[in-house]
Amino acid sequence: ALEYINSEDLETNFLTIGPVSKALHLLVSWVEAGGDAKASESRSFQAHVQRVPAYLWVAEDGMKVQGYNGSMAWDTSFAMQAAVDSDLVSEFKDMSKKAWSWLVKEQVRSLPYGDWKHWRQAIQGGWGFSTAEQAWPVSDTTAEAFKAVLLLRKQSCMKGESGQMPDQHLFDTVRFLLSYQNGDGGWATYENNRGWSWYELMNPSEVFGAIMIDYSYVECSSSAMQALMLFTEQFPQHRAGEIARAVQRGARFIEAMQRNDGSWYGCWGNCFTYGCWFGIEGLLCAGRPRSCAAIQKCVKFLLGKQNADGGWGEDFSSCFDREYAARDKLYGCDSGSTVVQTSWALLALMAAKCEDSDAIQRGISLLWRRQLPTGDWPQENIAGVFNRSVGITYTSFRNVFPLWALGHFAKEYGPRNGCK
Repeated sequence: ALEYINSEDLETNFLTIGPVSKALHLLVSWVEAGGDAKASESRSFQAHVQRVPAYLWVAEDGMKVQGYNGSMAWDTSFAMQAAVDSDLVSEFKDMSKKAWSWLVKEQVRSLPYGDWKHWRQAIQGGWGFSTAEQAWPVSDTTAEAFKAVLLLRKQSCMKGESGQMPDQHLFDTVRFLLSYQNGDGGWATYENNRGWSWYELMNPSEVFGAIMIDYSYVECSSSAMQALMLFTEQFPQHRAGEIARAVQRGARFIEAMQRNDGSWYGCWGNCFTYGCWFGIEGLLCAGRPRSCAAIQKCVKFLLGKQNADGGWGEDFSSCFDREYAARDKLYGCDSGSTVVQTSWALLALMAAKCEDSDAIQRGISLLWRRQLPTGDWPQENIAGVFNRSVGITYTSFRNVFPLWALGHFAKEYGPRNGCK
């Protein structure tokens, strides 16, 4: 156990995988050094102490410990996809080039002890939730970062920049994503499924749900499928057959996970609006027609949850109750609608080419009304979640997703449907 802990310290530059293990490793380093006053002077203990600030964050309501050492790769990936979809890359060339260079630099390339040491799955070609130095790539972060890289490398203003990332590094990401697909056709987060759900009977945590093994998730599956199909468009000869089969298996998993009411439960965002967006996009990238029963059931579900003010919103209790929790008023809002959840619902409906353009316009109008004079949007209700019960305040989401929804509406949906 001590060998594993020491290896994890080295592989993650003393960040470990999260704050819970960080606290454990900090304590272990002190005990290993003698457990006395001098132990606090040991190299390992001091290295851990120096990385504690990476987990601290001052929010609007005070100091907090983050669930990670940041969400830089995750946030950057979504931001750049929003910029591409909104035709803003050429207008903000310097920003786009910096983001491209950063994503290229933060791809995980290797572990000090190699793959499979201490059961670590092969990581080359992945992206972690935060930075490469943390060295724990995740399937959905890898897929979203890969999508951003693939979209950016096609932009005219990026000519001359693509040499920073050799094709082989892109091929490494394909190998990574294909290797992370589970037997049920879906993708988990950090590793393949290695056990059974009855392991949860031994769950030692009082707050985390479904943590004993890594399960397949709709969002991770959809992200991986979209990334692989986008790659195939640019490299049609590379592992095309394997990719096609993987995507179809993923689509069947997403279809199997759809609830009777047409929705998909969001495991990594709050909650059904998030899951529905990924569910629809995943089926579409697999070639399912927009008229298929699964997509149309989801469209009906989302339209049925639209609020009188034109927006969508769910209380965080949606996550742990697994039922859509509408409220008259949500934190930071003057109603039961939030800009982030409204944006997710709009992106899902516009991807499905929803015929109710009036519903779309009313949602877009809410986003316009909520925007501040500075161009920012206000911080509102909790948008993220992990393990069913832990809320995540993604401060970038309030700007990235409204921008994405507005950009897609202005560029694609609005003109096609004669919207003003």
